[in-house]
Amino acid sequence: MIVTATEFKTNLGKYLELAAIQDIFITKNGKSIARVTSPQVNKLELLDGLVGVVPASADDEKTAREERLSRQ
Repeated sequence: MIVTATEFKTNLGKYLELAAIQDIFITKNGKSIARVTSPQVNKLELLDGLVGVVPASADDEKTAREERLSRQ
């Protein structure tokens, strides 16, 4: 969910309750400045879900690195 800083400040309690079930992105002047998230999220479980997404071969790793660096 995306909310403005003013809206977040006005309804802090509401958004703190919502943060337990979803991330809250706070914006100011149209730019994202903060994220409120639940400390209960098991981040290791999320990382386990990513295993196998990137191929393990060295050639693919090199290609992925070169592509990432070319975007910078």
